[in-house]
Amino acid sequence: MNEYPSQQEPREERETPRPNRRPSGRGGGWLGRLPLIFSILALIFAGTALIVVLRGDKEPEVPEAPEEPVTFRFGDRELTPLEGMPLNPYDRAGFSLDQRGRVTYEKDGKRARTGIDVSVYQKEIDWQAVAADGIDFAILRLGYRGYTEGGLFMDQSFEDNIQGALDAGLEVGVYFFSQAITPEEAEAEAEYILNALQGRKLTYPIAFDWEPIAPGKQARTDNLDGETLTGCAAAFCQRVEQEGLCPAVYFNQTLGYLRYDLRDLTQYDLWLAEYDTKPDFYYHFDLWQYTSTGQVAGIQGDVDLDLDLRPTAEER
Repeated sequence: MNEYPSQQEPREERETPRPNRRPSGRGGGWLGRLPLIFSILALIFAGTALIVVLRGDKEPEVPEAPEEPVTFRFGDRELTPLEGMPLNPYDRAGFSLDQRGRVTYEKDGKRARTGIDVSVYQKEIDWQAVAADGIDFAILRLGYRGYTEGGLFMDQSFEDNIQGALDAGLEVGVYFFSQAITPEEAEAEAEYILNALQGRKLTYPIAFDWEPIAPGKQARTDNLDGETLTGCAAAFCQRVEQEGLCPAVYFNQTLGYLRYDLRDLTQYDLWLAEYDTKPDFYYHFDLWQYTSTGQVAGIQGDVDLDLDLRPTAEER
C-alpha cells in the first residue's frame, strides 16, 4: 500500500536560541515539504509503471460471446427464420372483437376489411343479407382438381355465387383447390380459371389453394416436395398476373413453415389460415382466414371468415 509520508517530528529546541535566527514564515511547515511529497509520489508511480512493463501485465481481454441464433417455435419445433423473408408487421394490440364477436383490426386509424370465402358446401346463399351483415368481400371457390385422377371441375355453385355477390355490391375474388404436382399443371389450373371468368375483372385476388389430402386417402399429391410445391404456386401466380389480375397463395402455418419457401412468393398476396383471435404467424401475410365456424346472415351453418389486412399495412 502506498501511503503519504507523515510530518517529521519537531527538532529539539536549543536551550538558548541564536539571537539572529529568522522566525518561521509561511513557507515553512508542511507546505514547505510539498516538493518532497510530490517527488516521492512520482517515484512510486514511476516504479509501479516500470514493474508493470517488465512483468508484461495488462488488462486481460474479454472474448466476445458468440451471437445466439434467432429462432422461434412452431409446435414442438424450433425454427430459424428465413433470411430475407419479411416478418409479421401487425400490432397484436390492434386486434379485437366487435359486437358480433368477429375479429377486427385497426392501426393508425386504418381498419381491415371483413370477408368470407365460400363454396358449394354453403349451399344457397342470400347475398343481400350477407352484404347487410357487415361483409365487405367474398372469395368464391371457382373449381378444383381431383386428388386421384387429376381432373379439373367447376364448383357447382360458382355461377350463382359470383352473380349474387356482385349484385349485392360485394368485392369479389376466387380460389381454386389445387392438386397440381408440376408447375405446368398449376399453370393449366390458372388457365382454367381465366377461361371460366369469361373476361370478368375481379377486384379481389385469384388464389392458389393447394392442400394435402387427409391421411388414409391415397392422393396424387402425396409426398410432393416443398421446392416443387413452391414452383407450382409461382407458376399459377405468374399466369394470373399476365392477365393483369391479382394472384394470391393460400396456406396454413404448416405449409407456410415446413413446405413453401415463401421468399419466392412475396411478390404475391399471401393468404394465411390460422384459427385464433390474434395471428401468431412469424412472417408477413396479407389476408387472414381466422375461423371456419363464423356465422353470417344469409348463410346456413358455418362459414369461413377473413380479414383483408392490406389497407392497414405499409408498403413492403
